[in-house]
Amino acid sequence: MATVPTNIKSISSSTDNSGVKDHGVSIQDVSSDLVDEEERQHPVDPDATATKRSVFDDPVLAPHYWPTRNYENIHRLDPSARWTYREERALVRKIDWKIMIMAVIGFSALNLDRFNIGQANSSTFLTDLKLTTDDFNLGNSIFRLAFVCTELPSQLISKRIGPDRWIPIEICLWSEIVVIHFWLTGKTSFLVCRVLLGFIPDLILYLSYFYTKTELPIRLALFWMSSYLCSIIASFLAFGILHLDGTAGKAGWRWLFLIEGGLTLLIGVATFFNMPASPTQTKTWFRPKGWFSEREEVIMVNRILRDDPTKGDMHNRQGLSLRRLWTAICDYDLWPLYILALTFGVPDGPPSTYLTLLLRDIGFNTFQTNLLSIPYQVIGIVTMFLITLLSEHVGERTFPNQWVFFVSQVGWCSRNAGGVSGRIINAALYNMFLQGSSIIGSQIYVASDAPRYRRGNRILIIICCINLGILYPSTKAYYIWRNRQRDKIWNKMTVEERDHYLRTTKDVGNRRLDFRFAH
Repeated sequence: MATVPTNIKSISSSTDNSGVKDHGVSIQDVSSDLVDEEERQHPVDPDATATKRSVFDDPVLAPHYWPTRNYENIHRLDPSARWTYREERALVRKIDWKIMIMAVIGFSALNLDRFNIGQANSSTFLTDLKLTTDDFNLGNSIFRLAFVCTELPSQLISKRIGPDRWIPIEICLWSEIVVIHFWLTGKTSFLVCRVLLGFIPDLILYLSYFYTKTELPIRLALFWMSSYLCSIIASFLAFGILHLDGTAGKAGWRWLFLIEGGLTLLIGVATFFNMPASPTQTKTWFRPKGWFSEREEVIMVNRILRDDPTKGDMHNRQGLSLRRLWTAICDYDLWPLYILALTFGVPDGPPSTYLTLLLRDIGFNTFQTNLLSIPYQVIGIVTMFLITLLSEHVGERTFPNQWVFFVSQVGWCSRNAGGVSGRIINAALYNMFLQGSSIIGSQIYVASDAPRYRRGNRILIIICCINLGILYPSTKAYYIWRNRQRDKIWNKMTVEERDHYLRTTKDVGNRRLDFRFAH
């Protein structure tokens, strides 16, 4: 239990056998020194109190939001803790360097391996393996289908053993499969390797342990911008590695897979030692002093829980029950986002996947093709960052997402899920639908439509129009309607009625009447 000063009022809360509530909850009576989210956006004095007002300051509501007994950071929870903007900014910068950088490096390594098939295509990959364009499409479809099939099990494993363990394991396994591409012999071995590459680590869940819901979208923007940056680096690497064509009698694309897979393996091993389980678990046998002081841990834990109390619902190595799994799957309020995931990525997929092949067909050689793919990535970086900043600045999730790829939208899904268990399953389902969009996209450019793919491009334009004119506006309208429904009920309730509801309700996550959807 957190240590609290004498100027606070203590109230008790009963607990069930599962330990949903703690027995003693200490709440500060006077919270005039606290600030709202709007005030935090424009601080005047860096040494002023930056602690955000939350339900933990309400003696009636606080017991209903108190973390479970087995929450790994509960020993640092202290509702009376206060900190300044200066302290918080310094701490966030430290988290960026200690946590975010390693996550970006790990994710970039995976992207290096996921998309080097494009650089291989600029060489003699298809002709050496006697593959047609349709065979290549089949390989991409199987790759995405494997994503769909393994996404949910992967998320469940991650939640049970912890993303800090599961992510390094995945990176190492992934790198070994990429290295095996060096020995591909034909269509069968190509398809088998594409199946085995079909999984993705749950880095978003991991980062949510350290960042607030307003900080995470910007970090995710940087996170996915690193994917574009990685593609730029990959183009330069491919430019050099493909010059090894003929070395030891092997094609340049084989060396590309071998070298980049080996690089990813080294990064995977490094992540085992650089991904702490939580803000208060950075001390290990090889890092006895840890990364953060006790004061920094208090700030980290309290600012995260004040921002989103549902992050204390589960231990970071606690598996999900079948009931929670089924509840998340049946969460119809997130189905509009799943539909968007299935459609919004389709128009981007075929042009980006076929860029190197299209450039080769125009007449550019292998090395010119890899260099000419760089401007596309640079424009993607700039666009993604600017649109994400706009989305956060205006508090708008729907319309900016019509122009930005994945990053802000996956944050949108995570924010609307509510609760750790909901975020895990709903993020998995979202990614499954997203991979479904890639499966659809991989069948749009077909050999019979080459080389200009006029029919395919018409289909992509039609899908864009449907997204812009129907699906995104409809999703926004739905969430506005759902929020108004709940406002009517919640605003009519007295403080006592709200207390009774929170004490007795079995609703969790975004099913609760006090939850509001972002749009």
